[in-house]
Amino acid sequence: MILLTFNIFNTDRVFKNTSALSGDEMLEITIQNTKAILRSLESQGILATFFIEISIIPNMQKLIKKIINEGHEISFYNIDSSLETIELHKKNTEDLIGKQIRGIRMRLNDFDLNDLHHLRFTYITLEEDTTLIFPFKRFERKAPFTEENGLSMLHESISPYSQIPYSDFIFQVMPNSFYQSMVIETIKKDEFVLVYVNSWQFSDFEKYRFEVPFYKKYNSGQKLHDKLDHFLRWINEEALAFSRVKDFIF
Repeated sequence: MILLTFNIFNTDRVFKNTSALSGDEMLEITIQNTKAILRSLESQGILATFFIEISIIPNMQKLIKKIINEGHEISFYNIDSSLETIELHKKNTEDLIGKQIRGIRMRLNDFDLNDLHHLRFTYITLEEDTTLIFPFKRFERKAPFTEENGLSMLHESISPYSQIPYSDFIFQVMPNSFYQSMVIETIKKDEFVLVYVNSWQFSDFEKYRFEVPFYKKYNSGQKLHDKLDHFLRWINEEALAFSRVKDFIF
């Protein structure tokens, strides 16, 4: 089973804006990147889960409804929001889409798990360290799926033989054939693989001139769109099962 997920947040959370773009222009880049992802998913009939960063949710309501109307799942992505803010946006978003927000992606110790359970979250996907220190290896492997305090906990997927994690950076730089082999071997061992990509990776850094480390420009923008299209076609050609996270959990 492939759990394909996308983190949606503004590039100003990641890079310095050297093009003097306004806040609205920055948001529009994120929206257009997400719409391009949706077109790719629609062309292959594949469903995914979108983790939207909490601070931009009030400005993403039309896009959130579009994501839901196309059959995908909306979950939350926490960077630095308070529990009170999360509760408010969760209620407002659930009222907007008429569905329960079940998941949140965050660092392990952001909140007490009992508090998240009280807010009616049912699963957490844990954000792992993505620095360049040993980016291609995870020598300490956690169980991919655990239960704690009434919540399902999804840890980072790791290729069982190469020990390479399925981080956003790995999807961007790894050759297609090697990445696909990783997916197959992980599904055979763990029965599922959790894949994630960030919306900012699809930005045209030559056009917008963000202050971006050289290694994050590699295979970004249109090249990454092409790589995503290739990966989605491969999923269908190999008849591999895919799922939104909430469906897999339940």
